Amino acid sequence: MAKKVVATLRTESKKMTKVIKMTKSPKSGAYVFEEKIVNADSIDAFLKQK
Repeated sequence: MAKKVVATLRTESKKMTKVIKMTKSPKSGAYVFEEKIVNADSIDAFLKQK
């Protein structure tokens, strides 16, 4: 599951978005949240990464 946060950061030429991805840890089985600020065009690529 992944959740796109509603926080958007703007620079002069690029629109940046903070993305939170929830993944399940293979060791413990607990969920881990990974936060990253990415370009708005590359959100799908970030969410498809394992």
